[in-house]
Amino acid sequence: MRHSFYLRLAYDGTNYHGWQIQTSLPTVQGELWRALRVLDAEAPMPQGTGRTDSGVHAEAQGTVAKVEREWDPYRLLAALNAHLPPAIRVMEAVPVPEAFYPRRHAVAKRYRYRLGMGPTAHPLERAIRWQLFRKEPLDQEAMAAAAAAWIGTHDYSAFRHQECEAEDPVRTIHAIRLEPHRLGLDLVFEGSAFLMHQVRIMSGSLVQVGKGKILVADAPRILANRDRTQAGETAPAHGLCMEKVWYEARWGLNEPSPWGEGKLDRE
Repeated sequence: MRHSFYLRLAYDGTNYHGWQIQTSLPTVQGELWRALRVLDAEAPMPQGTGRTDSGVHAEAQGTVAKVEREWDPYRLLAALNAHLPPAIRVMEAVPVPEAFYPRRHAVAKRYRYRLGMGPTAHPLERAIRWQLFRKEPLDQEAMAAAAAAWIGTHDYSAFRHQECEAEDPVRTIHAIRLEPHRLGLDLVFEGSAFLMHQVRIMSGSLVQVGKGKILVADAPRILANRDRTQAGETAPAHGLCMEKVWYEARWGLNEPSPWGEGKLDRE
């Protein structure tokens, strides 16, 4: 019998080729599995909530680890961190039933895209913030108006990478917020699930709106036409962070989703 633990991971994705394990490239899943096998040589591969891209960061990547020994949660957390590189940390360890599966039981996620504005990138945030090097501010009123047109349940084909493997491009975005920051602006996206590169493409598109290169009036048309070439550029990976995940309330891992559970989207 194996014991299941929910692990909340935070990581600096700068030097990793995303979450999902690869044969010859360093990944977060690969590093976590390596650390697990130091503690339990037969430990199965840990399963995550979402596949963050190469260079993307996380504060709340939810995973499930199955270990043979009945660990005290704090000791398991400490033992794993002792064998993980400093850029990856287990922030929380909680015993869960064997039936819990993080990707299947996630009901909503929050991603934050960080923008920097001004003549130079702040050295302490250059790895997590896309610096725009602008003298003139972005038109945040226009950006908010365009974002409003993209909230709801829609076919988001205009904002998906051409290699996205999702069978259904329909997703639900609950909220898009612009939050001022002393170094620039944060774009916050909350939704049931997201397509490959969706948040990065939407962030790049909103920046184009803020620069006046995409008109607010064009925002509904871009969504309706489902044509990737009409949306803006894909924002760089390093500005993106998986910030929060809500799971079905029955698992007791977090407060209930503010939007309920309803019909769930899947990545």
